[in-house]
This record gives sequence, structure tokens and C-alpha cells, in this order.
Amino acid sequence: MSAVYEVINPANEQSVKKVDLADLAATDAVIEKAAKAFESWKKIAPSDRAKLLRAFAQVVSDHREELAKLEVTNSGHTIGNALWEADNVANVLNYYSAAPERLFGRQIPVANGIDITFKEPLGVVGVIVPWNFPMPIAGWGFAPALAAGNTVVLKPAEYTPLTAVRLGELALKAGIPEGVFNVIVGKGSIVGNRFVTHPKVRKIVFTGSTEVGKGIMAGCADQVKRVTLELGGKSANVIFADSDIEKAAAAAPGAVFDNAGQDCCARSRILVEKSAFDKFMSAFETAVKKFRVEEPSLATAEMGPLISKKQLDAVQAYLNEPVAFTGSAPTGAGYWMAPTVLLPKDTKAKSWNEEIFGPVVSVMTFDDEADAIKKANDTEFGLSGSIWTNNSGKAIRVARAVESGNLSVNSNSSVRYWTPFGGYKQSGLGRELGPDALDSFTEVKNVFIATDN
Repeated sequence: MSAVYEVINPANEQSVKKVDLADLAATDAVIEKAAKAFESWKKIAPSDRAKLLRAFAQVVSDHREELAKLEVTNSGHTIGNALWEADNVANVLNYYSAAPERLFGRQIPVANGIDITFKEPLGVVGVIVPWNFPMPIAGWGFAPALAAGNTVVLKPAEYTPLTAVRLGELALKAGIPEGVFNVIVGKGSIVGNRFVTHPKVRKIVFTGSTEVGKGIMAGCADQVKRVTLELGGKSANVIFADSDIEKAAAAAPGAVFDNAGQDCCARSRILVEKSAFDKFMSAFETAVKKFRVEEPSLATAEMGPLISKKQLDAVQAYLNEPVAFTGSAPTGAGYWMAPTVLLPKDTKAKSWNEEIFGPVVSVMTFDDEADAIKKANDTEFGLSGSIWTNNSGKAIRVARAVESGNLSVNSNSSVRYWTPFGGYKQSGLGRELGPDALDSFTEVKNVFIATDN
């Protein structure tokens, strides 16, 4: 081990734990271990692999409160969110536990023989997880990878390694064989980069910034290595005058300030039809000022601190544009910031275009349906978004026209583990979750058997 990292509680700036960071030799050793385990894991009967994944899910459920408390301390997540996140890991494992027995190939009609296809596992999958949602995003990568017969090496973010390490321990407790699911803590420049360059890592799943994702994609090209990327977002919350304005305004704070805005799905651009602007802003101000920013272990907390001083400073650099109003936040130790609503002057404003990744939202008006679509699409990103209208035809038209991978109508919900998740444009490549994710963890093999001999 080459270095040590001190994990800090972002709510009080107190030291939580010191963890060893892996060097290149340790990374290679774990990859080799996973490659060796793949030879036996891929041969396990589908029903037995399914049972092991269900057992893993059950062990995670049994330890949900422990995992949630660990996330509150490590990441500053509210206890309500952290419990959901632990449950999400178990739910995703359960969902994909049905996959081993359902990785169906096809029989394709051909002359003079039989043609069949198989879905074969890739090998070692490297999963690189960000610090904003350490548990669920890890599960979105490792659960389908394991279900398809691959082995996994998981690298959590340096800021937030604790739940990943514990999940690695719980996998062994559930009976997942040694070497099948591995967790290694280290710097992206060392461990993550080695995933890219090591020939025995056949695929990388990366969630993080668009800039880093582009580098990983470029690096993977050298070996034509498979990659799934879930990157940045600058999602629009489009509110038409014919919607339930009060409901849209009440839901808007949670859509952007949840997890202190450190969410690639955050609806950080609010577009309001001009005739409804004053009504919306009045109701929105009431909702923002009621939004509870407090000690994340409290059951009433709706938002905790940002992850680090570095992130807090980066977010506050965007506060040089007109402020409509703010909410409240604790003072003293911790990386706290009040929810903030900006009124940028035009669509070229920095806050309107860049992913802030903090509790800051920009509000702007639009003239009509065409203007709403144009402004919603005027971004390099396309991950998520919401459309508020009581006109079903308009809802469908706008949903089809907005360039985004995940949209909600009269809702701000982005994620369900049984439906696909991913982005357009520079928000990513490929899809996680749902039935679509499995395809990216397998290769289709075609076999022709001659019958005219």
C-alpha cells in the first residue's frame, strides 16, 4: 500500500477512519485474482448463481441500518436517503438474481443446419463509483455484471469508501466465492487508470464527470474495451402554465436540493411559462424556505452538507449572479450551504450552462412549447428532466422532443431499478438498470451446426 486517506465526516469535519490506498502492484494483484475467479464463476449453474445473488441481497437487507448509518457518517446523506440507498442495493441484487436463468439466446432459421446464439460473459469488469451515491451506483454496476457471469473489481471514490468496503465483506458472508466481487480503494489516477490499461479488465463501468469519462473512453479505445458511462447532467424542470403550479413548486426543491444538489439528475434549470412565473416563484419561495437542511442523522432532515470543503468552494463560485432567494442551513463546523435560487439574465450565464453539483438552481421563463423545448435542449447534457402539464398531448410531444434519457411527467422521479437509466449526448453511453443493462455485460456468440452431413 502506497498511501493512507483520512475519511472526514462532512457534517462536522471530524475524522472517521483512515483507509489504505492501493498502489499499482496491489491493483494488478486484485485484477489477477478476479480473472482467476472468473474461470469458475462463469461455469456456475444459472440457478446456483441466482441463489447466491439472492443470498447477497438478503445479507444487505439484514445490514441496511448499519450501511445507512455508515453512509450518513461518511457522505453526509440524510438517514432517510441512506436507508433507501441500502434498500436499493438489495433490490437491484434481487432484480438481477432472476437474470442468470433468463439470459436467453435465439434459434435463427437457416438452410442446412441450426443456428443458435449464446450470451457469454465478458470477464473482469471494473466498476468506478463516484462519491455522491456510493451504494446504489455501485450496485447498478456490480449486480448485473455478476448476474451475467462476470467477476467484478469495484473502486469507490476516495471520499466515500466505507460502504463499498462493507459490501465486499457482506458478499463473502453471503457465500459469493472469493475473488468474484472485489473492492479496492485507491486514487483514480492509479487504480482507475489501471482498469483502463490492464488487458484482463474487459469492461469498465464509470459514473462521474464528463471530463474524466472522456479520458476513460479514449483510453479504452486502445484495447477496444467495452465501456458504460454515466456522466454529467444539467436537467430541465419544464413547468407549463396549465399544470398544477402549486404541486410543481412544492416538488421543485427536492428535485434539485436532494443530496445537497450533488446529483447528476438534479433539475438545476427550472423553465417556467411566462404567464405562470409570478405564481410559481411565490409558491417556490415558500417551499425553499421550508426545506429542512440539518444534521443528516435526524429523521426530519431533507438535505445534509456538501461532501467537502473543496466542493463547497466550487459551488459558491457560482453565486455571482442575481439571487432570487435562499433557504437556510446550519452554521459552524461542516460543509453547509443554504439552498439558493438564481435568476440568470440569459441562457449564456455560467450557472445556466455548467453542472454546479450543489444546492443551486437557476430559473428562467419561456414563451411557448417550442421555446421550452429549444431552451431545454440547449445544453451538451441530456440525462434527466421533468415536464409539468395537464395536457396529455403536450406532455407526450415535449417528452419526445426533449433530448434526454430519463423524463418524468408531473413528477421528478428519475430512477427505478427495473427501468433503464442513462443519458443522451455528453451525459453518457449505454444504459444501466432495467432489462437493458444486461446486454452490455455479455457478448453475443453465434453458432451454426450443419445438419446435412
